[in-house]
Amino acid sequence: MPNICIFGDSITWGAVDPIGGGWANRLRNYFESKGQRVDQDFDIYNLGVSSDNTEDLLKRFKIEAEARKPEIILIAIGINDSQIVISENKNRVSLDKFRENLESIIKEAQKIKIIFIGLTRVDEAKTTPIPWNTERKYLNFEIEKYDSILKEAAANGNLEYIGMDKVLTEKDLEDGIHPNVSGHEKMFEIIKGKLDPIL
Repeated sequence: MPNICIFGDSITWGAVDPIGGGWANRLRNYFESKGQRVDQDFDIYNLGVSSDNTEDLLKRFKIEAEARKPEIILIAIGINDSQIVISENKNRVSLDKFRENLESIIKEAQKIKIIFIGLTRVDEAKTTPIPWNTERKYLNFEIEKYDSILKEAAANGNLEYIGMDKVLTEKDLEDGIHPNVSGHEKMFEIIKGKLDPIL
């Protein structure tokens, strides 16, 4: 079994899932339950960091990947790039910079197998603005733009892309953006289904 690094934001980290610890942690638990050894020969590392965007990920990507020597990297990033700073009426990370950052991440990964996890939708009634930071908001229209670039980057690099835009409903979102227990379970099932045949 290969080492797997999962890079992302608070959704990857597993926010608001006290039962399973998020889709990435469920993935680890699944392979452990199948009898796979999670030790020096095989590890799944959850490297999700709350509020991270591609700018933040680039600062830590190379050193964290080199320390863990993965053979597969899952990248679930971009929703925070699309976040709108209301006072400035612009995204946290521009579309052009987002595209450039993805290209840099792919380049730094070199020959390591990368799988991009697509962006999830939000419940705009709860995210315009977001309760914990009323200076910012998320809009599905903007998220779709970033997801398209993510999908494009995967296609250009001959990488796998796992779409998430139609996976979650509003009932699967705890606070409008973070999946609840059922939401994380849905994401886990889809990602597991893609990984199972290659592991």
